[in-house]
Amino acid sequence: MINIQPISNIIGVLLILVGSLQLLCIPFGMLDEYRDINALLYSGFLTIGVGFLFWIYKFKSSASITKKEGYLIVALGWFFMSFFSALPYKFSSLEIGYADSIFESISGLTTTGATIFSDIESLPRALLTWRSLSQWIGGMGIIVLTVAIFPLLGIGGIELFVAEAPGPTSDKIHPRIQETAKRLWLIYVALTAFLFLILFALGMTGFDAINHALTTMATGGFSTKNNSIAYFTSPAIQYVILLFMFLAGTNYTVIYFGLRGKFKNVWGSEEFRVYLFFILALILSVGLIIHFNYAIPLEEAFRSAAFQIVSIITTTGYITADYTQWGVGITMLIFVLLFIGANAGSTSGGIKIIRHLVLFKNSLLEFKRLIHPRAMIRIKINKQLVDGKIITHVLVFLLLYLLLFVFSSITLCGLGIDFETALGASATSLGNVGPAIGKVGPVDNFGWFPPSVKYFLSFIMLLGRLELFTILILFTPYFWKRV
Repeated sequence: MINIQPISNIIGVLLILVGSLQLLCIPFGMLDEYRDINALLYSGFLTIGVGFLFWIYKFKSSASITKKEGYLIVALGWFFMSFFSALPYKFSSLEIGYADSIFESISGLTTTGATIFSDIESLPRALLTWRSLSQWIGGMGIIVLTVAIFPLLGIGGIELFVAEAPGPTSDKIHPRIQETAKRLWLIYVALTAFLFLILFALGMTGFDAINHALTTMATGGFSTKNNSIAYFTSPAIQYVILLFMFLAGTNYTVIYFGLRGKFKNVWGSEEFRVYLFFILALILSVGLIIHFNYAIPLEEAFRSAAFQIVSIITTTGYITADYTQWGVGITMLIFVLLFIGANAGSTSGGIKIIRHLVLFKNSLLEFKRLIHPRAMIRIKINKQLVDGKIITHVLVFLLLYLLLFVFSSITLCGLGIDFETALGASATSLGNVGPAIGKVGPVDNFGWFPPSVKYFLSFIMLLGRLELFTILILFTPYFWKRV
């Protein structure tokens, strides 16, 4: 029997938080004569009011939560947050429809960064701040899910394996999950503030600096400029954002160990080593190709290659160049990178490198098992044996991910979208990246899609951000059966 009370209480707290943050954006309206602050005022108080009603429903200070209730809290929590996060867009003077409002809201919270707006610089400053802050909320939220909730639901096995070894070990940040989440939040907030100060010192306005700090650390990609980071021609600004995108795509436990000076633990993360060397190899290859083929100066070639590659792998989605102009080969490479993702335990979306690592090692060992069918051959990550349940989880996840990509692409084609754009939109929405290929490339937006496509892609973005199982399990008969 599912207990509605704790679900209602927790969703209430989430909505109160969302509404409070909407009101926090109102002072930024002073930058353009308080334009559209009423939209945030109305939505903020309405969200807080509804959240309070949810919160006081049969309130208890402590209530045990079953796995089923946990799934419902995560799925319904993101659903309600998405709906109420869309209200500022709907209440604004922009006169956009429900599909546009929902799409922009979910793109923000899932840190996808796909937008329906073609002229971002014309938007009210208060609304631009809410776009950025919604991504920052989503980035922080995914850390909580990964560290505190997914493992309890049994769907975060591989993330737990990398971010937090179960049991009291010397490599854990803290034996209590709540304390771990608090410390990771502190790192998240501190890095955001540090990035803001650096960008401001390098010449960004305070408004631009705070917005880009929020969306960079969330690996979100919403910008205050139509040309994204390409607007800022300073190499120093681009290099700083490049570095912080890389950090944002790193497992936050690894960052914690690095800040504590435990570099042995940092280098001991096999996923981090693969992440680092994979990116360096791609930068070297792509940088040389565009330098020689397109006569781009060497430093600029490597900077452009590095920025686009790190942006796509970390699923941030910023751009400084139109990679589709670098030839079909590199465009195809970028499309493949939409399926990679960065580290588990980071704010990035996508499949995650650790899953690819498990698949690669298991595939190699399968050849060895064919030669020695009776031998017990096990996979090791970070010199520790990987449990069979985790391997199964990874393989099922990858299969579902591929099937959902195919299903999404076919559906979009059925809705009238051309083949290349359907592939790009499906891959980037499921991976929460932002730019892709076709008519949703780095210089395009999603505003031209019909409402049916926007609603469908909104659902796909949520599926990808919540690791597929969290939502898909709600559609199975097993979930609703009484035990």
